[in-house]
Amino acid sequence: MRILLHLCCGPCAVYPLIRLRNQGHAVEGVFYNPNIHPYQEFRRRVEAVKQLSLAAEFPVTIDENYGLTEYLRQVVFHEAERCPICYEMRLVRAVQTAAAGDFDAFTTTLLYSKYQNHRLLIERCQRLAAEHGVDFYYEDFRLGWQEGIDESIRLGLYRQPYCGCIYSEQERYDKRLRKRPRQTHQGAS
Repeated sequence: MRILLHLCCGPCAVYPLIRLRNQGHAVEGVFYNPNIHPYQEFRRRVEAVKQLSLAAEFPVTIDENYGLTEYLRQVVFHEAERCPICYEMRLVRAVQTAAAGDFDAFTTTLLYSKYQNHRLLIERCQRLAAEHGVDFYYEDFRLGWQEGIDESIRLGLYRQPYCGCIYSEQERYDKRLRKRPRQTHQGAS
């Protein structure tokens, strides 16, 4: 199959890319992440995706527009639902790109992260697939968590310390917020 892989970042794309290619799929990527803050973090992640693209001979379309304003317009006053809103923003772009590019299916590196709400991601992807007439390719990429980390380190990719949004950045530093269960903050399942 020809699969479009939505990338949240370079390191999280390593294992899914290896896995999909090992299964014989032709894989192309799309990087669209308006949630990332601050701007310097966004630029580091864009550069890491470019580095992976070159190292792995992996074609990736990168939206280099810093979309923080768009993201904040969606989540302000809806902070408790920020992760589902953010998933929707990014996955809609991925499925639209897959449909426009005649891909057989789409998937996302968000399914690689142990910190994301896996069940919700699957539900959103399945719904969007049905709405846009493009198959959703599901695999639990979390199984390759350590392999992806090891390979991203070997490749020298920038590895970020938080999901990317301004809220998760605050959680890194605010001790009161870190005391709450991670599931509340990250939407983990």
